[in-house]
Amino acid sequence: MNEIGIILKIFIAVVIVNNFVLFRFLGLCPYIGVSKDTDSALGMGMAVIFVMTMASAVTWVIYNFLLIPLHIEYLIIIAFILTIATLVQIVEMIIQKTAPVLYESLGIYLPLITTNCAVLGVAMLNKDTLTGETLSFIKSVIQGFGAGVGFTLAMFLMSGIRERLELADVPQCFKGVPIAFITAGLMAMAFLGFSGML
Repeated sequence: MNEIGIILKIFIAVVIVNNFVLFRFLGLCPYIGVSKDTDSALGMGMAVIFVMTMASAVTWVIYNFLLIPLHIEYLIIIAFILTIATLVQIVEMIIQKTAPVLYESLGIYLPLITTNCAVLGVAMLNKDTLTGETLSFIKSVIQGFGAGVGFTLAMFLMSGIRERLELADVPQCFKGVPIAFITAGLMAMAFLGFSGML
């Protein structure tokens, strides 16, 4: 398989087949918390795409050109979390200056991208693939971008369903978070249908 085919396969895999939210169950806090309306979900999704893509690029460089040569790979989690926290602060400042309404609607969930396990998960999975080899820089960035797109897709689908559920006749005991968890479970089962695709 040529290089473009491999890159396309990585992208499709992390968007649909191995979706970080619906297959790996990473990033559930913002997935449930911000998916009440479509605008907030898309705004959060765009922020996560940017952070995941940049985190994949920067952490790849840190791991391969700093941690490995200095034989301090054991500091990987600390180095990756500091990198992600810095990127999130930059994104937060940009959104606050350029889109104050979106900044207000995202609320506490924007700084929580720092502790979003999906962002750290994509950085760690760039290092540890199923074959045991480290991905190249381009493949790492594509995987980070694809993981962000997959996260945004899951958020967008969930927000659309939750907006319709607000108008539906849901039993009182299932209103709010319980029906959101049931919906998330059904979406995860639906996405498992893609598991034989690649």
